[in-house]
Amino acid sequence: MNDLTILFADRKKTGIGKCLYQQIYEYIRDEIRKGKLPIGEKLPSTRSLAEYLQVARSTVDAAYGQLVAEGYLEARPCRGYFVSPVEGLLAISPDVSDEKIPSDIVPGGKEEGTFPEYDFSPHAISLKDFPFATWKKITKNILVDANSEMFALGEPQGDYALRETIARYLHSSRGVNCRPEQVIVGAGNDYLFMLLEKILGRHVPIAMEEPTYKRAYRVFQSFAYEIQAIPMDESGMDVERLRETKARIAYVMPSHQYPTGVVMPIGRRMELLKWASEKEDRYIIEDDYDSEFRYRGKPIPALQAQDAGGRVIYMGTFSKSIAPAIRVGYMVLPLRLVRTYQESCGFYASTVSRIDQRILNEFIRDGYFERYLNKMRKIYRGRHDFLLGEMACFEKEFVISGENAGLHILLTSRSQIPEKDLIGAAAGAGVKLYGITEACMEQATQSHMPFAGTVLLGYGALEEQELKEGIGRIKKAWSAWL
Repeated sequence: MNDLTILFADRKKTGIGKCLYQQIYEYIRDEIRKGKLPIGEKLPSTRSLAEYLQVARSTVDAAYGQLVAEGYLEARPCRGYFVSPVEGLLAISPDVSDEKIPSDIVPGGKEEGTFPEYDFSPHAISLKDFPFATWKKITKNILVDANSEMFALGEPQGDYALRETIARYLHSSRGVNCRPEQVIVGAGNDYLFMLLEKILGRHVPIAMEEPTYKRAYRVFQSFAYEIQAIPMDESGMDVERLRETKARIAYVMPSHQYPTGVVMPIGRRMELLKWASEKEDRYIIEDDYDSEFRYRGKPIPALQAQDAGGRVIYMGTFSKSIAPAIRVGYMVLPLRLVRTYQESCGFYASTVSRIDQRILNEFIRDGYFERYLNKMRKIYRGRHDFLLGEMACFEKEFVISGENAGLHILLTSRSQIPEKDLIGAAAGAGVKLYGITEACMEQATQSHMPFAGTVLLGYGALEEQELKEGIGRIKKAWSAWL
């Protein structure tokens, strides 16, 4: 571990008569009692700590010797000093770390002991089948062959080799037409949205589908964008309502809208492209966040593939198709905006390490990504079909929608049972469900929402047995409504 920072009391000013070795001893003892030095933690050597604290080595030796004698530390020959288990010992003085953390600042707002047994999160994916051995092998090979160039800053847009690989992948899988020069790689969409704010400007009027991806909404809010919520119908964003606004930008998810699951048909796509072409400064942001997972029908090309006028800004991510921790997203700019990017924010350094870019590039280029994606499609299709089969008893009271693509489905109450009642009843049975109002921009009430009484059930991270048990609990919790 690093050296310990110990603030010694000034004996002349404070009148405290504790010698240095005792202050070192008490500091380490209290840190161990409070759990700030965990069991098994290696402490600095006596020589290292003495040099760092500018004290005699014998002073540190005396403190360590006392801690060993009392059982706080154990000395391992030729290895050093390590923290011993000290169960049952309590800190004498109160510490802020002992205070209960309020639930509103706990991640997810959950207190200890309140986590559900079955979490149907629409954002979760399965990581059990991730090819860890392959990823480790690629990483090892890259580090073995690493040279000084790999540790240099790299290109702001991302390494050219990765951008070239992404461009080829997007063309073959989504029909996207682009060159590597149009691709920008970043650590997540938040960073890419930040770049867009520099490219498109501040206080831009932007239209978003209602409901929508709430994180994007919050990011646009932080840019002081004038946000217009456009209602959706069975085909997606209502273009006629869009025309009534002053929006310059339309943010859409045409291939699989979140959270409704609506797929925008070709007619509506052409209307949207026509709207964008009517004025010089209009653009469409196409968020293609989980287009890889479709289980029925023909593959649906990206909206960008049908854009002949350079009006679509295409955005994607590897968070769902590979793993959230990868934190690699990408954006394809129309050629007319590439120069604006270079002038306005081309000086920003890439937020993805070059080593990670190299690993991802080889993972995609050498076919590992394609094989993994095909495997996961099969797994998710099996879970999707299994879940639909388990939910047959819900069909009398609920409309099932959003199926055949993505990693979640929707249940909408025919009699408009309040969303909070459905979620609350399931929570009482140890099942976490998600309401569609969480994806709404406006403070709409259930009574006038087109998706009133709708909950989302994600199945990406749950295996079939977990789906079976979770749905069984929901059935019991909702038995009065079924």
